[in-house]
Amino acid sequence: MRNAALVLGIIAGVIGMIVGFFGFGYVELIDQYGELEGLAEQVDNVELVRTMSLLSPILAIAGGAMAKVRALWGGLLLLASAGGMYWAFGFNAFTMFPIAFAGLAGILAVAAGKPDEPKAHF
Repeated sequence: MRNAALVLGIIAGVIGMIVGFFGFGYVELIDQYGELEGLAEQVDNVELVRTMSLLSPILAIAGGAMAKVRALWGGLLLLASAGGMYWAFGFNAFTMFPIAFAGLAGILAVAAGKPDEPKAHF
């Protein structure tokens, strides 16, 4: 389960970086050039999108990397990443895979109570 959490967490982080790059870029584009009525309007909470565009992918990659040795901590970071992406971007066609991968990886890491390695967190 730890290996699955590691792989899913890193994939979620990489896809999350792409989503975060476009989310941050969209917010900056609207700030720079203004809104186009009915086509491109600014989000309600700009700082939330900016913060989660950077923080959520980092949490997913770090949680995935930690899942092998410290499954509980890595799992909590992965769940926080999934929650942050959902909070900032919602659940849509672009965020469904990073949210699902990070969430599943977090559940698998936390559920690894009896690991294949000698260090358990329960």
